[in-house]
Amino acid sequence: MATVELSEETNSDFERILAHLEEHEVERPLARIEEIIAALDVLATSPYIGRPVADGQRELVIGQRYHGYIARYAYDPVRDLVQIFAIRHQREGGRVS
Repeated sequence: MATVELSEETNSDFERILAHLEEHEVERPLARIEEIIAALDVLATSPYIGRPVADGQRELVIGQRYHGYIARYAYDPVRDLVQIFAIRHQREGGRVS
């Protein structure tokens, strides 16, 4: 089973997502963050589940529509480590870097 590790950059991603949820008065915004984190657990047993993108990285689609997020990550099979680099809402413009 792979270890799933959040990079320091994901802290600002979660802060941005939380601020957006609070701004739009979404009920239980912390629960939404917990749902995202829980969804990342699938990477421990299925690290190749995300779609391949540039530089050997992958993207995991979490949820859908207003509950939809994308996590950018890489899997190192030698260390059996999944490192999450970024998380954004599916409807945010731009790429996850």
